[in-house]
Amino acid sequence: MNVALETRGLCKSFGALTVAENIDFRLETGARHALIGPNGAGKTTFVNMLTGVLAPSAGRILLGGDDITDAGRAARVKRGLGRTFQINALFRHLTALDNVALGVAERRGIAARVWLPASRHREVREESLELLATLGLADDARQRVLDLPYGKQRLVEIAIALGLKPAVLLLDEPAAGVPKAESERILEVLDRLPQEIAILIIEHDMDLVFRFARRITVLVQGVVLVEGSPAEIAADSRVHQVYLGEQHHA
Repeated sequence: MNVALETRGLCKSFGALTVAENIDFRLETGARHALIGPNGAGKTTFVNMLTGVLAPSAGRILLGGDDITDAGRAARVKRGLGRTFQINALFRHLTALDNVALGVAERRGIAARVWLPASRHREVREESLELLATLGLADDARQRVLDLPYGKQRLVEIAIALGLKPAVLLLDEPAAGVPKAESERILEVLDRLPQEIAILIIEHDMDLVFRFARRITVLVQGVVLVEGSPAEIAADSRVHQVYLGEQHHA
């Protein structure tokens, strides 16, 4: 299989504190992969290195086989790396449509003029509306983001990331703070995303992880403890010891 994203010997230290140690990780093209681990395991640090927020202390990052270790954040997005954030980063006073249109316009190289919303461009507007419809948000397109329930805000954020046409989509806790009924909706949306996109979710909701992922990587104290299928992870005594415990009743 082709590898969409790979890290080789990725390390990160802050002074004497090591938060990522020799992480070798492969995300196959079209993967449905989850990264789990207890609080302080280094998951967010790892994602921040993938996206260019943090520079690794050692090791390499490859996107589609190209070394992007030294590439800036914008360059990574242009090469097909999309991400959502644990705390959503939307323009809350703009409509859902205008939020998504900003991402689409960025990808199409259409500079949004300050006085003219990106959604005023016909092609941008049509693509943005199509994306919102795909995520079940057609009726919410002209609602301000701050007026939407939190679960729908997370979906708008996924729509923005998809507007960049990513080859790899990193979803940082897509269900965090979302009521159970709405996290079901997020799971449905994830299941319907284009098969060719490699998706990595970082998530605490074990129910969502075990239903979504075909592979799971467990990170503990900046080190990969184990990687395998959901069945292998559920049966691994080390994982139960450090993390799963009573959280998962599969």
